[in-house]
Formats: sequence, structure tokens, C-alpha cells
Amino acid sequence: MPELPLVSVVMPAWNAERWVARAVDSALAQDHEPKEVIVVDDGSTDGTPAVLARYGRRIRVVRQPNRGLPAARNAGLRAARGELVAFLDADDRWLPGKLAAQVALMRERPELGFCATEAWLEDEASRRLGRWRDEGPLPGRTFLETLFARNAAVAGSGSAVMVRRELALAVGGFDETLPALEDVDMWMRLAAVAAYACVPEPLAVVTRRAGSMSRGIARMKAAAVRVMRKNRRLLPPRSRGAYWRWCYAGMLTDYAKWEARAGRRARALLTLAQAAALSPLGRGRLAAAIALDVLRGRMALPEAAAA
Repeated sequence: MPELPLVSVVMPAWNAERWVARAVDSALAQDHEPKEVIVVDDGSTDGTPAVLARYGRRIRVVRQPNRGLPAARNAGLRAARGELVAFLDADDRWLPGKLAAQVALMRERPELGFCATEAWLEDEASRRLGRWRDEGPLPGRTFLETLFARNAAVAGSGSAVMVRRELALAVGGFDETLPALEDVDMWMRLAAVAAYACVPEPLAVVTRRAGSMSRGIARMKAAAVRVMRKNRRLLPPRSRGAYWRWCYAGMLTDYAKWEARAGRRARALLTLAQAAALSPLGRGRLAAAIALDVLRGRMALPEAAAA
């Protein structure tokens, strides 16, 4: 058997004093060898540097002024020496066997450019909220086409993906101009040139913070619009028309629900009108039904999300 490939773990961290040790420990505990753990300290102003210093030479720390999550991941990509790169956010963690399972999958299937594992979703108190499952591609659609319809199709997303480093650099890394959804944007560009697969076992744990979606709805919606528009050209010609509009309108209806739940009813109704105009046959009835719920006040924000 050939030697196992070096895996570089890339972990962006900004003011992550509360979480980062747990994430680093979960990476160091992976039984795959060889591996290197690279933490990119993105201008932290809390105790993150002191926590990282305790690990000594067991990790590599890259420090830079605060430039945001995409730039931190790119700094880690450039610093990585491994053939394979696995991403892990500082507030998430991995379960035993995660890297080994992905390396085995990538070696077994050389056509894969990237892969993920399923993930558990937990709140900040480590209470389990659910499982982020791999649902596979839509019937008759490629995985890239599926990503346009379901932006969360890559299970675990930024904390469960492993990619071939040269491929990640070849497609340009993460888009540092995006305010959010830079991971979805990256997966789309990877899926346009390489195959994807998912280990059907939850080996990553993703932390969901209370209220994060409702507080950042405008920023995330703007990013989703940019991602859907800029990557339209990656789709096969058959899917750049009605199918793309159906996907785009579906994305808008999702954000309209969050706008309504955040108390922005007028904005939600405008978003739903845009969705219906984009895809009247595919999304018109759905948009109308949601609009009726908004007008009747049935889109209240759940207490847990409003906290």
C-alpha cells in the first residue's frame, strides 16, 4: 500500500477563546497520520492567542490582521503542505475517525475533488438539535445543479469538507469579497470541475448559535443572491434558464420566511413577489401561500431563534 497522504487541517479563528481548544483537540485526536493542524488567527483581540500558545509545536499558527473568514481559510490553504485539506471552524469539532474515513474515500475514488461527512447539529450548550444528512443529488440532476436548488446540499459544509489542495487553489480558493456563503460558492466552483461524495456517518459537530440567522438575514440574503448570479454560468446550458430561475426563486422564498419571522413583513412580501415573478409556474403557488401566512401573522419567530 502506498503511504497515506498528509492531511492539512485548516482552522480559521477569530475571538474564539471559548471554543478553539475543543476544536483543536478534536483535530489532534484524529487517528489519521500524517497530519498538520494549521490555525489561522484572524486578528483576535481576546484570549485566543494565549490558548493557541499552549499547544506549542503540535500546531502551526498563522497570524494576520482581521480580514474575515474567507481570507482566513485562504491563508490556511496557502500555508498547507498536505495533499488533502480538511476545514474546521473554531466553534465546531470532529468526532473520532472523521479524517480516516474521508481519506479512505478519497483514495478509493480518485475522481473525487472533494468530500464531506454528515454532521450533528448542536446548540451552544452542546444539546443535539438534529442531523445534517446527505440527501444526494436531485433526480436527473448533477450535484452542481443540486447545489443551486439546495445550497446546504454539502453536509456539514465548512467543518466537514475535505478537498484536494491543488484543486482548491486552481478554482481560486474562497471568494474574499462575499460577506457570507463563501463556502457554498466554493463548493459550486469545485462541483463544476470535479466529483463530490459524502461519508454517510455524522463525524462532524456543527454549532448553531441562537438568533444568528435572524440577526444576519440581510447580509446572508445579499450573499445568496450574489452566489446564485455569479455562478449561473457554471451550470450546463440546459439549466441556465427556467431551472436556474426555479432555484433562484426557491432561495428567495426561503429568505422571505426568515424576513417574516424577524418581523420584516413588508420586506418578506416584496421578496415573495420577486420569487413569483421569476418562476411563476414553478414557485408562484408556494410564494402565494407563504405570503398569505405572512399577512395572517403565522410566521412568528420561534423563541429559541429570537434569543
